[in-house]
Amino acid sequence: MAVALLLLWALCNAIRVNGEESNGRCDHKLKFNPRPHSVSIQEFGAIGDGKTLNTIAFRNAIFYLKSFADKGGAQLYVPPGRWLTGSFNLTSHLTLFLEKDAIILGSQDPSHWGIVEPLPSYGRGIELPGRRYRSLVNGYMLRDVVITGDNGTIDGQGSVWWEWFISHSLNYTRPHLVEFVSSEYVLVSNISLLNAPAYNIHPVYCSNVHIHNISVYAPPESPYTVGIVPDSSDNICIEDCNISMGHDAIAFKSGWDEYGIAYGRPTTIAHVRRVDLRSSTGSSLAFGSEMSGGISDILVEEVHLYNSLTGIEFRTTTDDKFDPDAFPVLEKITLQNIIGTNITIAGNFKGIEESPFTFICLSNISLSINSTSLSPWQCSYVSGFSESVFPEPCPELMNSSTSSCGILMLELQFYNIIL
Repeated sequence: MAVALLLLWALCNAIRVNGEESNGRCDHKLKFNPRPHSVSIQEFGAIGDGKTLNTIAFRNAIFYLKSFADKGGAQLYVPPGRWLTGSFNLTSHLTLFLEKDAIILGSQDPSHWGIVEPLPSYGRGIELPGRRYRSLVNGYMLRDVVITGDNGTIDGQGSVWWEWFISHSLNYTRPHLVEFVSSEYVLVSNISLLNAPAYNIHPVYCSNVHIHNISVYAPPESPYTVGIVPDSSDNICIEDCNISMGHDAIAFKSGWDEYGIAYGRPTTIAHVRRVDLRSSTGSSLAFGSEMSGGISDILVEEVHLYNSLTGIEFRTTTDDKFDPDAFPVLEKITLQNIIGTNITIAGNFKGIEESPFTFICLSNISLSINSTSLSPWQCSYVSGFSESVFPEPCPELMNSSTSSCGILMLELQFYNIIL
């Protein structure tokens, strides 16, 4: 099966982005009114000793707060402590507030997470056929939801899930920490996310999602853990975050094969800025593999990518059961104002003969290649433009100057990046 791969700055040590900010989605802040009502999780019998299971307390508290939806909404306050729980659902017009030293702990008993059907744009679980485990904190068809705090923590205690995944002991696809489905006007800010079983934040079929000032961590050896995964969603802002993961730090997706094509919802209008990203076995910024619904209008700027296997990677392939003659299309990608040190591969552009990469624009890029590099650029079935790029790119990317890029309707833009 032919594979299309655009891989930039493999084994990067450090990348930093500087310069003026562009007008993007993050400049349009979501505005939430203060909640006139607030209750503590302790009022519903929760005990923060790290041992008592508090799932019923969380569910009862949120069920009670649902009655305030038409009264300005409400806040669920989580005080300092270690609050063990299984899966629970949020409700509209709700703020979940984690105080300093408050830790929501995911149970390590899989029966406390529940089982749900696969997402329609995937048709099956990502890791196994069939259904999947429910995420720890869930939102379905919600509006006006906030998860925030004074740097409180949601800890998925994912080590058992990683062991089960490696040993092939699971019957269903692993759960995520936080998942919003078909929701709008969502804010996640001022918290830490640790040790997710798989993804940390997964907005899917969502609009107007702002993720601001969070810290996300999983150890380097954690298998296929991912930080933030915008999936078939639009109007996304990710800014001022520090993300260090076992696999990808930020991964844009939009469904899988014939299911993603049939569902037909792209990920579009997204803005990433002022983030520090590290990816031990994957990419700091990944596009795909599952992106059959399309990805467009992405702006990335002021980014520091460090100690990652790859800096920026596009992953796609040909053929699926929906259309065996389908070919991926990668075009209109601009990378500008990039500095990198200790780089093994500057760029690896592997297009497909029937569908080459086109309109790739490289400008003002300076990469320090390490001594292990045999060939800094590798290209096949690609065409584009470049100006002020060191080391000099392959001939396929030297067809013209960046003035030719200015006439394009650019769909993916990366500015001011430090590797």
